[in-house]
Amino acid sequence: MAATPDVFVLGGAQTDFARNLAREGLGISDLVAEVVRVTLADAQVDAAEIGTIHVGNAFGQLFTGQGQLGAMPATMDHALWGIPASRHEAACASGSIAVLAAMAEIEAGRYDSALVIGVEQQRNVPGDTAAQYLGAAAWIGHEGHDAKYMWPFMFDRLIDVYDERYGVQYEHLAAIARINLENGKRNPNAHTRAWSFDERSFTEDDHANPIIEGRVRRQDCGQVTDGGAGVVLASRSFAESHCRRHGLAIDDLARITGWGHRTASLSFAAKIDHSAGEAFVLPHLRHAITDAFARAGVGDVHGVDGIETHDCFSMTEYMAIDHFGITAPGESWKAIEDGTIAHDGDLPINPSGGLIGLGHPVGATGVRMLWDAAKQVTGRAGDYQIEGAERFATLNVGGSATTVVSFVVEVC
Repeated sequence: MAATPDVFVLGGAQTDFARNLAREGLGISDLVAEVVRVTLADAQVDAAEIGTIHVGNAFGQLFTGQGQLGAMPATMDHALWGIPASRHEAACASGSIAVLAAMAEIEAGRYDSALVIGVEQQRNVPGDTAAQYLGAAAWIGHEGHDAKYMWPFMFDRLIDVYDERYGVQYEHLAAIARINLENGKRNPNAHTRAWSFDERSFTEDDHANPIIEGRVRRQDCGQVTDGGAGVVLASRSFAESHCRRHGLAIDDLARITGWGHRTASLSFAAKIDHSAGEAFVLPHLRHAITDAFARAGVGDVHGVDGIETHDCFSMTEYMAIDHFGITAPGESWKAIEDGTIAHDGDLPINPSGGLIGLGHPVGATGVRMLWDAAKQVTGRAGDYQIEGAERFATLNVGGSATTVVSFVVEVC
């Protein structure tokens, strides 16, 4: 596995995920304008210095009617006029695919710098309509016929698969939800930071924690969120010049040292059939993680100081725990019970709050994960900082683990 050439994170930003843009009289164009502005400001990069732009967005046409979002940065900031731009869609992994495309252009020498943003507006339609739109990332007409809510239905099937192979107890799924919601309270941009819960909220109490589909309950679900995130990526030569101009040390910049990207069938059933007899329920997802580790020169998960992973549902994170190798397959419960994944544990997961606590503006999530990893390794995560963090991993999942992307981010 070839090592990843140097790609540096000069800076980035995230919007407040608790906002409802429609209630503010704002739309997707306003969100793009804000993300571009705050990202460039944090990176201390002028628009004229950007070589290429990549936009992650999954459902723009459905929620807002607006396509061609690659052109929206230049539409909202004329200083970006003429800079080549592209929009990328891979469901919940759209942001990570945008990052990969930007990295590829930098690594190929086409451009020395890239602005990558992820944006999604999802709170401007009724909840049932939002669920229908989000369901477009499944294999329409071929699965989910009996689902009222497509994604709780699909990930309830993941619970079934784990239960059949290894056994699953709801208390462990509830513990993941509790950890991520508590982590979200530390994050000033979290969707749920002001929410309150009691003990019954993390039990099988049908009133305090109602069933959504099957064994998926309300607290198990990531949030339907409006929001955006951005990063400025750069080659080593651009980063060195940037540091000289701004009096910075390149060794203090975050660097993407590893990546993994795998794609499987849209069909969830086909994925499960494909993994019959395998230790891992989703072997291609495991391979994306180990690809990222190999490119970064990381022996195993114990070579990272924390993880930002995809918890669209608590079961998704439960799956990620063993697929990262924190436990043996089917034994994710051990890392929950012994405190390994807690904020003060040996290997914290989702100190930001994740999708359950922080929020899930679909096209922005992969970029947000990368930015949070960069913040952690540069000591910029504030109240949710993991002390001494020097290397972080991410895992971004699109659809029913159809598109999966993992990054390793560290300081030099």
